[in-house]
Amino acid sequence: MKKTLCWLTDPPTDGPDSIIFLRLMAGGVFFWEGILKFVYENQGIGRFTKLGMPFPHFTADFVACLEIVGGLLILSGLMTRLIAVPFMAEMIVAMLSTKISLYLGTYPLPLPSSPPKVGIWAVLHEVRSEYAQLLTSAFLLINGPGRWSLDALLKRRKEESETQFATVSRRKESPNASAML
Repeated sequence: MKKTLCWLTDPPTDGPDSIIFLRLMAGGVFFWEGILKFVYENQGIGRFTKLGMPFPHFTADFVACLEIVGGLLILSGLMTRLIAVPFMAEMIVAMLSTKISLYLGTYPLPLPSSPPKVGIWAVLHEVRSEYAQLLTSAFLLINGPGRWSLDALLKRRKEESETQFATVSRRKESPNASAML
């Protein structure tokens, strides 16, 4: 357990600079989708009620807060691996709770405006956002937030302070060269 927690809290930060584009995409989408759940009832409580989610008021508000706070964390590159885990779980739940009924033709929400409206092709068309968010979150979980992130900045500062501490400690431990003469 300790090893897993260390892995989650000490992500690699030496990935390519282009990781920032994935963070901007995923973090931005989670952030504004979270806000939409509060602004439009049909995106939050109404949607969760129609889908048959337990405790729809609480669940919608919880998911909205997770998406807003988590989206900001992804955007800034802070605690990237930690927030990627619940985001992956959320995307799996979103796919299972909406796409199975779309496939079966029992979808409780408005059907897509143009064909295909039900079946496998409708599912493959409609799942694209969740699929992209799931795989982007998985990428960030594995590869970390990249160099342009708060995780990287904090890691550099920690390493600098450890280096300074080690240098000061060595000076205190080694006898003064002039005292030896």
